[in-house]
Amino acid sequence: MEHIERESMEFDVVIVGAGPAGLSAAIKIRQLAIENNLPDLSVCVVEKGSEVGAHILSGAVLEPRAINELFPNWKEEGAPLNVPVTEDKTFFLLSETTSKEAPHWMVPKTMHNDGNYVISLGNVVRWLGQKAEELEVSIFPGFAASEVLYHEDGTVKGIQTGDMGIGKDGEPTHNFTPGYELHAKYTLFAEGCRGHLGKRLIAKYNLDKDADPQHYGIGIKELWEIDPAKHKPGLVMHGAGWPLSETGSSGGWWLYHAENNQVTLGMIVDLSYENPHMYPFMEMQRWKTHPLIKQYLEGGKRISYGARAVVKGGFNSLPKLTFPGGCLIGDDAGFLNFAKIKGSHTAMKSGMLCGEAVFEAIAAGVEKGG
Repeated sequence: MEHIERESMEFDVVIVGAGPAGLSAAIKIRQLAIENNLPDLSVCVVEKGSEVGAHILSGAVLEPRAINELFPNWKEEGAPLNVPVTEDKTFFLLSETTSKEAPHWMVPKTMHNDGNYVISLGNVVRWLGQKAEELEVSIFPGFAASEVLYHEDGTVKGIQTGDMGIGKDGEPTHNFTPGYELHAKYTLFAEGCRGHLGKRLIAKYNLDKDADPQHYGIGIKELWEIDPAKHKPGLVMHGAGWPLSETGSSGGWWLYHAENNQVTLGMIVDLSYENPHMYPFMEMQRWKTHPLIKQYLEGGKRISYGARAVVKGGFNSLPKLTFPGGCLIGDDAGFLNFAKIKGSHTAMKSGMLCGEAVFEAIAAGVEKGG
């Protein structure tokens, strides 16, 4: 539909995705702009969800290093980090009824959670969205980025949001509304794991030519409200073994006690599994019947559930992050630290570092740098 006339808007920076990485980048750019007397530097964030946080699969353990840097006074400013980790346990499920707890000294240091917080990532992202708006970041929820726009010289010009009112036949209906073009000096892509525009950019600029192949898993998560008598705020449990061990599959599980008598629990299954009859969702349902897990869920009720792709290739699978006119940040690049089973703080830090680089380039008058 290239022939359709579209409205356009101009910004200094456009960011695709209002997750931890995208919002941290936006906040850092605006903080630096204000500190350096460039208050008119404009930042726009587009988010496909109906509101900030709508597409965040909540429930996580957050390492606070990045938020400590971004907002040193986050406690006074009301960040929803309300449940510090109080107990940290690792188990191996030997069978459908037995388990073995690993002594804390045997658990790799990367898996230790001292000083971390059990959070709802959705709530944290919503708080970041509020802080971004206080810094005059323009956030457009309900707009999905559908295309990357390029200058004639091949550098990124911005993005186009999706058309609305397209019929089943692919043709415009009477409700048709064309998408907008958002132009920027720099465009940052923070779509999350396997972002469709990020994949196109990696291919176009051959960003992964020196990287190891990326690895993926599927993460399945549930949020439960449990009996208050069984609730232990701050208890963090990780483990492996049954039932995935029965099918020769690899992966692991978690169970975190959050606030308000809630627990978040789930399983990550590597997508390299060889048994075509293995069904990750049903493996998780079997896992919930293990006495170690069942003891907390019995008498409770499931509130919500979801699944998402998980990027787990690690440092050696990271592509080149920059290209002419923009950058990949967060899980769009693959910043999950699988050794820690954490990615929120690394996503935030990647956004902050990118934000610093972009601000310095704009302040120096450099545009479309690669």
